[in-house]
Amino acid sequence: MSNRVCVIVNPAAGRGRGRAMLPEITARFAEAGVADIWSTMAKGSENEIATAAIHDGFRTIVVVGGDGTTTNVANAILHSGEDVRLAVMPAGTGNDFAKAVGTAKVDIPAIVRLSTGESERRVDVGRIEDNYFLNCCGFGFDVAVLEEIDRTRWLKGNSVYFYTALTQLIGYRGIEAALQSANSSRASALHLLLVIANSEYFGGMFRIAPGAAIDDGMLDAVCIVDMPVMRRASVLASAVKGTHLAHSECTTERAESFELSFPMVPSYETDGELHVAQTSNPRVSSCPSA
Repeated sequence: MSNRVCVIVNPAAGRGRGRAMLPEITARFAEAGVADIWSTMAKGSENEIATAAIHDGFRTIVVVGGDGTTTNVANAILHSGEDVRLAVMPAGTGNDFAKAVGTAKVDIPAIVRLSTGESERRVDVGRIEDNYFLNCCGFGFDVAVLEEIDRTRWLKGNSVYFYTALTQLIGYRGIEAALQSANSSRASALHLLLVIANSEYFGGMFRIAPGAAIDDGMLDAVCIVDMPVMRRASVLASAVKGTHLAHSECTTERAESFELSFPMVPSYETDGELHVAQTSNPRVSSCPSA
């Protein structure tokens, strides 16, 4: 495979971390003979940049950003049908996929060396409707928090996340959902959170699916039924270390795909990107070695 390499940088990632990294990134890649480095100009523009790069014959795309940026580039690759490598240089707040593939703490020179060499690992992705995800697809509390963030324009930085999470921890009313796989069928119940996970990590701070692997061809469904407010806080806090599955409100199941049913068309998020479903009965499936 031709190893034409380009780099897509989200300058706004990590509250400006991407912008701060740009001079070293430019210098280090120049030493390796890579001059095609582009910065995103607007939210979501990385998909358009990646699509154009693939069309122009680039076969390795290095993403400098967070999970949203990385997932948008991954979607461009997967929808193109081309055999393109994705290199992940973390610059976001959570960097969940970088944790999963082992580059969360790798320095810039190492990423340059790996992405301009022959390093390659095949991993799975998840798919719901026309959207691919690298880490998780979520319904419920996480969606409510992201929607509240969009409405909360008067706060900046991390304060907006703490404020909206606390608001929804108290006020969120839950989501009715039923879950079915080849192994079992779960009746409709009121959930605080329903996550279909490709990797262990979720939301930048949670180890939501302990033991989930990105190369086993399977997805992990994590169901957290609704509960009183103080209990919500305790269970979500335990999810930071991945010990939440010890609580009776939390169950998990591993399967190749899941059929979900909701009373009405739900909203969902894939690696922090919000979507409105096309149907009240979406299917989530694993795409092995995609």
